[in-house]
Amino acid sequence: MQSIKKPILKGFLDMLPLCLAVIPWGILCGSLAIQNGFTPFETQAMSLLVFAGSAQLVAIELMAGNTPLLTILFTTFIISSRHFLYGLAVRHKVIEQPMRWRLPVSFVLTDELFAFSHHPRAYQTKTRLIYALSAGFSFYIAWNIWTLIGIVAGTMLPDLTNLGLDFAIAATFIALVIPGVKNLATLVTVIVAGICATLLKSTGFELWLVCSALLAMSAGYAVTRIVKNKDAKS
Repeated sequence: MQSIKKPILKGFLDMLPLCLAVIPWGILCGSLAIQNGFTPFETQAMSLLVFAGSAQLVAIELMAGNTPLLTILFTTFIISSRHFLYGLAVRHKVIEQPMRWRLPVSFVLTDELFAFSHHPRAYQTKTRLIYALSAGFSFYIAWNIWTLIGIVAGTMLPDLTNLGLDFAIAATFIALVIPGVKNLATLVTVIVAGICATLLKSTGFELWLVCSALLAMSAGYAVTRIVKNKDAKS
């Protein structure tokens, strides 16, 4: 029992700073949904079942703006597709584990847990699996608590979107992205994504996020090819 308690506690404590960092994000998600006509049940169910902050916020805004269903589905699919890449990245670490471990790990494999997944032996022992599930589900529980607080706040307080809580989204992703900028291709990808997103959104283009991501990835790939060709010739 003691051997189980230690990874559970460590997973919880390691994830705690990120759980606290998304308090404004979760509250914004809950209040924004309520103030755009969602019921408390629908709002909480979205966090319980979807569990994807950025996709939830984008979907709420698009649905509130009467955006066509196809656009909503395509946009949220593109936003959430990074989780497929996360799964591919850790597949070799969990492939030997039974399904009873792989399924819960896949459910809580968010940006935050993926940031904890770079250790060579991550997910490869029972202790490390318990650690990962503790970290992942503590974030899941925290996200739903913050959403619930947002639901209550959205029904009792004036428009919370004017408080600038959405900056928590940018701050969280900046903290996750910056450590990964280790080469020129990644740096170009980040810069192009930021510039394109700013310009396209300012024009009111509905698919600004999707196009920005595709342009940024194309730019990063082009730089990678250029660097490889230069190295091959030298």
